[in-house]
Amino acid sequence: MEIASGAPVEQQLLQADELYRFYHVGDDETFALRGVSLDVKAGEMVAVVGPSGSGKSTLLSCLAGIDEPDGGHVTVAGHRITRRPEPDRAVLRARWIGMLLQSGNLLEHLTVLQNVRAAQALAGVSRPLAEPRALAQSVGLSHRLHATPSSLSGGEAARAGLAVALANDPPLLLADEPTGEVDRETEQGLLDLLRARAAAGSGVVVVTHSERVANQADRIVLLRDGRILDG
Repeated sequence: MEIASGAPVEQQLLQADELYRFYHVGDDETFALRGVSLDVKAGEMVAVVGPSGSGKSTLLSCLAGIDEPDGGHVTVAGHRITRRPEPDRAVLRARWIGMLLQSGNLLEHLTVLQNVRAAQALAGVSRPLAEPRALAQSVGLSHRLHATPSSLSGGEAARAGLAVALANDPPLLLADEPTGEVDRETEQGLLDLLRARAAAGSGVVVVTHSERVANQADRIVLLRDGRILDG
């Protein structure tokens, strides 16, 4: 698969159209997403909120190309990510999408610095990227460069995960409960970093239960029973 060296300059950075996702458990069919559409502009921070089981994490997985929707499609930076073989989706994901997952995006056997370098090597992009040490410093981890994930505090792990998510200067950042296991001071620091990312021109989508996080967004999207509620 050939991909252009730079993302096209488009106002609509992310476009998700009529996404459906359902699962079978025995004879039962459960709909996780029911026709969800979502557009995110460059420079915009969007918070997706809703009760547990509303489909928020499923939506994020479909936006990232980790999960394939049963209906609809997703386009990121002008590249359609759905209905492609997984190796192609992985390349697109590495180049255009930064991901901060609740379950963590750090490799346990690598240090913070090595995790950032691994993410950059995986993408294989030719454009200049942030120097790994400088990137770790930007999230406040200059003193923990050689620490492994198991030795990091919850706040440090969240910031290290953000450094990995930003390793390839992605136009789109997807975050699943990025402040779920941190104290209030660390939460605000992470929010400042996410806001700065949007101010620099990236699109940011945050799935969250936190009212404080949602209130930092430019727009709040309410998801319930797999549907976006209006108003």
